[in-house]
Order: sequence, then C-alpha cells, then structure tokens
Amino acid sequence: MKIRIAGIVSDSVVDGPGVRYTIFTQGCPHHCQGCHNPQTWDPKGGEEKRIRDIVRDIKRHPFIQGITLSGGDPFLQAQESAFLAKEVKEKYNLNVVTYTGYLMEELLASNNEHFMELLKNTDILVDGPYMEELRDLNIQFRGSTNQRLIDVPKTLKLGKVVEWGKGKESTVEIA
Repeated sequence: MKIRIAGIVSDSVVDGPGVRYTIFTQGCPHHCQGCHNPQTWDPKGGEEKRIRDIVRDIKRHPFIQGITLSGGDPFLQAQESAFLAKEVKEKYNLNVVTYTGYLMEELLASNNEHFMELLKNTDILVDGPYMEELRDLNIQFRGSTNQRLIDVPKTLKLGKVVEWGKGKESTVEIA
C-alpha cells in the first residue's frame, strides 16, 4: 500500500509529546488562511511512498516516542493513514498523534469506516481548522485556540470528547 506525502521529519519535538517521527500527508480541503503547510493542499502534489518503507525507516529512529500524522489532512487518505498507524502501534508500540481540520464530531458522524479505523489507531487527535485570528504561540501542539487535543481512546469509550492532558471532559455528547 502507498500513501502520498509532502515530507517527513524524523525528530520533531513540536508535533506531539516527546520526540516524534512526523509524516506530512498530501492533500487538504480546508485551505485555512495562514496555514503552516499550504504546499500540502494539492492532493496530487508531493510523492507516493510505500507504507512498508516508512515503517522500516521508523525503526531506524529508536529514540522517538511516537509518530504524528499531519498534513495536509490525514483523513483525506484515511485508509492509508489508518494502516500506517496500526502497523506502527503493532510493530513498535508507538503512540500516534493525528492532526485534522475536521472536528471529532464530524468524523464520527460521517460513519466512514476508514475514519473510524484511523481514530481507533490514534491516541491524540488535534481537531479543528487552524484559525489565524485565534493564533496563540503559547498553546501546546496547536496553532489556534479553537483546536482541541483529544484523548481518542477515552473519548471513544465514554462517548463524549475528553481533552488530553487536562483530565477534564467536555460536555459534547458523541454517541
């Protein structure tokens, strides 16, 4: 299986907790004003890579704590992104952070099996579009204050959005 990517950073410290292997997927429908990665918008841009080659390369970086799927939007290639996330979790027991311009509630309401597979293999979801007017350089792992850090396993288990790292639950019912 192949995935279209814009690039890889093998030692990021800004795309989730710890040292991360970040894959920037290609293609994004959101086109957020002030986007950090506008070169990733075109779904035909970037280059195709075999997922098994990416998984092998991850093994060459023993000090990473996890991988991050960024973009673009990994949900435009949800089947491929889910496969990659599952392989990394199963083979190397790494955690997965996934960025998306969609809201968690939109992903769940879509009833898309590939979206669900990617969510099931994601530990932390950074959701929501980047909003330049809400930019804040003091918030962790996000660009704007509308974006949430979601503890996906707890959210799926409890049926309501649980924010990661805060120990608090929102009141948004999703089930």
